[in-house]
Amino acid sequence: MLDADIRLEWFVSFLAVIDTGSFVAAAESTRRSQPRVSQHVAALEREIGQPLFDRKKRPVRLTEAGDALAAQARNVLRALESAESAMAPWRGGTRGIVSLGSYPSASAAFVPGLLKNLLAEDPDVKVVLVERSTLELDEALAGGGIDLYLRPMSPRPASPSVTSLPLWSEPLVVLHADGHPLGNVPDPVPVEAVAAHPIVSIGRLDAPETSEFESYRVFQERGMQIDPIQATNQPQTLVSMVAEGIGVGVTNWLAASISDTSGVRIRRLEGPPERRVAVCWDSTRPLTPAARSVLRTITEQPSPRGTVKVIAPPKRSTGTVFTS
Repeated sequence: MLDADIRLEWFVSFLAVIDTGSFVAAAESTRRSQPRVSQHVAALEREIGQPLFDRKKRPVRLTEAGDALAAQARNVLRALESAESAMAPWRGGTRGIVSLGSYPSASAAFVPGLLKNLLAEDPDVKVVLVERSTLELDEALAGGGIDLYLRPMSPRPASPSVTSLPLWSEPLVVLHADGHPLGNVPDPVPVEAVAAHPIVSIGRLDAPETSEFESYRVFQERGMQIDPIQATNQPQTLVSMVAEGIGVGVTNWLAASISDTSGVRIRRLEGPPERRVAVCWDSTRPLTPAARSVLRTITEQPSPRGTVKVIAPPKRSTGTVFTS
């Protein structure tokens, strides 16, 4: 039976060995000496009465007892983090570093205003901006590289632990070069008319998840499967390929609005679906007070020009974590 006086630092060292794969690496990650980490693990093993690691293997491996304890140790530390977060409103001020993930068009059209407001409202919160494609942001959250991130709501994140709060919706648009035959088609441009031409879309041609983006679904919902001639996650690259006559661009309004569209027309695409954008986080990891402050400011931020806000801003005084 574990003694009630067991030390939390023993759990920290124990989990560090698991996460890094060795006692040496655990010492480096926790900024402790290797003997100290070994002492903490040994103390736990004495309390348990069982070895927690098979030290004959490299990297060291958990025993069955160690595997069972690891899950509970993580729960204990998470509960402590939650208690710490709950006390933050009574400490007079929020401070800390928050890693915020974003994709290109949101980074250009939404994030600068957000950072300006955060600087004015919570100057002690430092935001580290991590810019990736949508699917890469999912990976970054799973790996613990970001705390919050902005992403389209389609395709859905692979992890069921991702919680999303919708922020805005925006239409899909067609881009074509000046003088293109689609210029004679009235707005909104019918999907069938677009499908008759080579298409440049968002995403990656070799990523199966790309077909779940809205720019593909708008064709699928009309019984058409498109095979884009090219795809990219960079809005300006898509626009430049359209300007060169490689194909007709199909993307979201925000991506087109932040780009230099000289020689290219932006047209509304007929019918749904629209793109919906959300702020997301991992529900299994408690948000720090700083991260909750950033989340609140995100929900209160006006939606980008040409988009429609889809949530009512929550009260700042609640200090709650928002879920969809």
